[in-house]
Amino acid sequence: MPSTQVAVLGECVADAFTTSGALTTDVASTLDDSPTADSPADGSGAGAALVPGGARDELVLRVLPGGGPANTAVALARLGTATRFLGRLSGDSFGALFRAHLGASGVDLTGCVDAAEPSTLAVATLDASGRARYSFHADGAADWAWSAAELTAERIGDVSCLHTGSLALVRAPGAEVVEEALAATATRATISVDPNVRAALVDPAVYRERMPRWCALADMIKLSDDDLEHIHPGEPVEGVCDSWHEAGVRLVVVTLGPLGALVSVGGERATVPTPPTEVVDTVGAGDSFTAGLLHRLRASGLLGGRLDRLDLDLAVDAATFAARVASLTCSVAGANPPWAR
Repeated sequence: MPSTQVAVLGECVADAFTTSGALTTDVASTLDDSPTADSPADGSGAGAALVPGGARDELVLRVLPGGGPANTAVALARLGTATRFLGRLSGDSFGALFRAHLGASGVDLTGCVDAAEPSTLAVATLDASGRARYSFHADGAADWAWSAAELTAERIGDVSCLHTGSLALVRAPGAEVVEEALAATATRATISVDPNVRAALVDPAVYRERMPRWCALADMIKLSDDDLEHIHPGEPVEGVCDSWHEAGVRLVVVTLGPLGALVSVGGERATVPTPPTEVVDTVGAGDSFTAGLLHRLRASGLLGGRLDRLDLDLAVDAATFAARVASLTCSVAGANPPWAR
């Protein structure tokens, strides 16, 4: 019987959000509370009396487990799809947070590497619409150090689909190893890619140069309209989809925020709406959409090959379900996707 497990390959990121701009007071002990001949009354000079310190600015951060691939794995597992995460998890405090979060959501962690390098940290700023913009602290992090000796067919396992994307596909030294793993796995499983462009860390030209190669490897490409604008600024989405189909990918889905999503199957296209949602923030919404898409395709028995049996109606059905999953994620704070009940 073919495997129904989906493997997700990529990074975990410690997402730090501002919780307050509070001022705090740090009061020092008074070692000498009276001036002396050697210490002027103005408090200057050696031996001066120490007085309570003034209020200082303090930025308080709340750290939550994140990272596009990890978010996708969590959302998939919560929907009920058997999910295997392939990540290099640090032994630091953030790594412990990632393990607890993924494990509590039912994600299989037996394919992970115990890494000596530190975790990746991203500091998020939310705009008025709840969209996050990130500053990354990622140099020398565990997530990008994949070696061919680590990312073997045995580690990937017997899976129906391998999904990857985000920084794991573009950050050296591991990006080349990840691409090689996609190529090797494409002979036996569906390949899914979400570029999840991080223009602050990687020049969009890198994505533009690599997209034809990824489209040749992948059966499904999912990305946002923001991603598309970074990769092909000013170009009509339909034309970009057609060029990617010509490069080899069967299914392209472009999420359009409140306008829904464009679904393109071999050049046939349709748009699905976004369900009415009271948006708290959009953190993790795209990752939840990807998870919903893969979950529905798996439930329809379409994963495990080249998506040859996928038609536009089936793709629209999967994208409609994915939009519901994403909207539920937007209705709560942070990357906290829904559970199937």
